[in-house]
Amino acid sequence: MRERHRSRYGRYAGGPDPLAPPVDLAEALDAIGQEVMAGTSPERAMREFLRRGGRNQTGLDDLARRVAEKRRQLTQRHNLDGTLQQVKELLDKAVLEERKQLARDVMMDDGDRALREMQLDNLPASTAAAVSELASYDWQSSDARQAYEEIKDLLGREVLDQRFAGMKQALENATDEDRAAVSEMLSDLNELLEKHRLGDDTQQDFDDFMAKHGDLFPENPRNVDELLDSLAQRAAAAQRMLNSMSAEQRAELMSLSQQAFGSPELMDQLARMDDNLRALRPGEDWDGGERFEGGEGLGLGDGTGVLQDIADLDDLAEQLAQSYGGARMDDVDLDKLARQLGDSAAVDARTLQQLEQALRDSGYLRRGTDGDLRLSPKAMRQLGKSLLRDVAERMSGRQGQRDLRQAGAAGEPSGATRPWQFGDTEPWDVTRTVTNAVVREAGSTGGRAATGGRAATGGRRATGGRAATGGRAASEASDQSRPQVALRIDDVEVQETEARTQACVALLVDTSFSMAMDGRWVPMKRTALALNTLISTRFRGDALQLISFGRHAQVMDIEELTALDAKWDKGTNLHHALLLANRHFRKHPHAQPVLLVVTDGEPTSHLEPDGEVAFSYPPHPLTIAYAVRELDNAARFGAQVTFFRLGEDPGLARFIEQMARRVDGRVVSPELDDLGAAVVGSYLGDRSPMSAFREEWGYGGDRGWWVG
Repeated sequence: MRERHRSRYGRYAGGPDPLAPPVDLAEALDAIGQEVMAGTSPERAMREFLRRGGRNQTGLDDLARRVAEKRRQLTQRHNLDGTLQQVKELLDKAVLEERKQLARDVMMDDGDRALREMQLDNLPASTAAAVSELASYDWQSSDARQAYEEIKDLLGREVLDQRFAGMKQALENATDEDRAAVSEMLSDLNELLEKHRLGDDTQQDFDDFMAKHGDLFPENPRNVDELLDSLAQRAAAAQRMLNSMSAEQRAELMSLSQQAFGSPELMDQLARMDDNLRALRPGEDWDGGERFEGGEGLGLGDGTGVLQDIADLDDLAEQLAQSYGGARMDDVDLDKLARQLGDSAAVDARTLQQLEQALRDSGYLRRGTDGDLRLSPKAMRQLGKSLLRDVAERMSGRQGQRDLRQAGAAGEPSGATRPWQFGDTEPWDVTRTVTNAVVREAGSTGGRAATGGRAATGGRRATGGRAATGGRAASEASDQSRPQVALRIDDVEVQETEARTQACVALLVDTSFSMAMDGRWVPMKRTALALNTLISTRFRGDALQLISFGRHAQVMDIEELTALDAKWDKGTNLHHALLLANRHFRKHPHAQPVLLVVTDGEPTSHLEPDGEVAFSYPPHPLTIAYAVRELDNAARFGAQVTFFRLGEDPGLARFIEQMARRVDGRVVSPELDDLGAAVVGSYLGDRSPMSAFREEWGYGGDRGWWVG
C-alpha cells in the first residue's frame, strides 16, 4: 500500500512554468527609454531590446545565431550520397561473394563459369546500371543473392522513408504482406487526395482512411488538411534533396529507384502522390536546393529529414528576425524552436513573448493618433524614477540643501508648538490645546498657581512642565467628574512648521546640432526627465518649465523633449530662451526663481524686434548684448542662476564665466555622466550638508526626504 501512494516528481511539462516569476519590465523600460531619447521610435526601441536581450535574458539575436549555426553544421557535416554508397557496398559484397562461390564450385561447367565471370567482369561502372543488369542474373551464392535482395529492400524502404518519416525502420525485415499493405495504402491515399482536389471528399472518407491505415501515420492527423500539410512538407523536402544532388547522382538514384522492392509500380504510386500534393499545396518550396559539403552520407529518408530541418530553421530565422511588417513575438513557433534548439531556447523565446506582451498590456506603450507606438506618461514616470536612482547614487556624499526664507510658514511640522496668533493658518495641536483648557479650569478652582500657569511663563511654558501639570489637572478634572471643558482662544496652540520655499524653475537645454553630434543629446534628455520627475513627484508646489533652444527657443513638455529628434539646426538662441524663462518667472511672482542653463556653445542667434531670427558665427556683439540684457532681467527677479558648461571650448568657458559673475551665479562643468546629478543637486541647493540617502534614493534637507 505504501508503494502505491509514493509520489514521483519531475520537470513540469504542461506549458509555461506556473511558478516562474513575472517578467521584469524595469530593465526593458530603461533600455527602451534610452533608445527613445536618442531619437528611436518606441516600437523600434522595443524591437532592439528584444533583439539584444537583457543581463539575464537571451535575445532574439542569440537565438538566431544558434539557428544559423545549426543550419551551417547540417550542410557542412553531411552529403547526399549515403544511399548510393550503401547500394554500392551491397553490390560489391554481392559480386565478391558470387566470385568466391564460382571459384569454389568444382562441379560447375567451365564454360558456364567463364561466362558468369565475364558477365561480372564487364559490369557497368554505374552502380544503377550494374544493379539493373544483375536483375536477371542467376546467383549461385546464397550470400550474394541475399546482398542483392537487400539492395532492393533498402531502396524500397528509403524511397518510402522520403515521403513517410520512420517508414525505413518500420519496414525493416518486412514481409510481402507488409509491402502489400503499404501499396494498398498508397492507392487509397491517392484516391482520397484526388477526391479532395475535386472537392468531393468528406470527413467520413478521411475517417475511413485513418481507420484502415492510421497505424502508418504516427502524427495522427485529425482531418485531411492536417494530413496534407505533413505529407506535402515531407514531399517538398524530398524534392529539394533531389534538386541538391548533382545531375549524375540524381540520374543514378532515379534509375535505382525502379528496383525498389523489385516493383516499379511503387514509384508510379509515389509519383502520382507527388503530383497530387503539388497541386494541393503549391505554396511549399518544391524548387529549392542546398549545397552539402560534409563527409557524412545521408540516406534518402535521413536526407529528407535534414532538408525538413533546414526548412524549419529557415522559418525560424525569418520569425526571429522580425523584419517583416506587423511582426510579433507570437509569430515564433515555440514547438519548432524546441525541436531544433531544445527546450531552453523555447523557454527563452516564450519569456520574450511575455515581455513584449507585458510591455503592450502594462500601459507603458500606447498608440498615438498617427498609429505609432509612444511612451505613455506611466512609462515616463517609471523611467524618471530609474534616472533619479542613478542621480541619487552619483550625488551620494555631495552637499545640497535649499535655502530657507522664513520659519513658521506652511510646511513640514517641526515638532514644536506655540500659542495661536491672529493670522496663523497652521494646524492646531489638539492635545496641548485641550490640556491648556483643562489646566485653566482646574486653576480657576484654586489650583492655577500649582500648574506653573501661563502668566508665569508669558503663555509659553516648558514642554515637560506642561505635560506634568497638565496630567495632574486632567486627573483632578476627572475626579471632579466635570461633564465638559470650554475652550478659549488663549488655550489654542498650533504646530510650528518649517518653511518651504516655492520655486519657479526654468531649465534651459541647448538643442543645437552640436549637442547631438558630440554625444550630449541623450544625457541632456535624461537630465530633463530626472528633474521633471523629481519636481512632479516630490516638490509639486514648484513650477518647472522646460525650454529648448537651438536656432530659436520653445517651451516643451517632457514627452515632447524626450521624443525630440536631433536636427541640423544652426544657431544657439540663448536670448530667446531667456525671454521665455523671464516670462515664466513673471507668472509666479511669489516663488523663488531658479534658472538652470545647459549648453555647449556660445550664443550665435537672437530674436530681432520683428520676431525674425538673426544668426551669426562667430557670435555677433548684438547677439551677446541681447542675451546679457535678458540675463540681467532674470537677476532682477532674484533668480539663482547656474550654468552647466559642456565641452572644453575656451571661448565658451570665458563667456560662461563672465555671464555667471555678472549675476552672482555659478558655473558647473560636469562630465556627461554626472550632468543629471549636477542639475538636480543645483536645484536642491548647496548651502548645507546633505544628511543621508535612504532606501533606493533620498535627499535629506530642509525640504524633508524625497524617497522613491
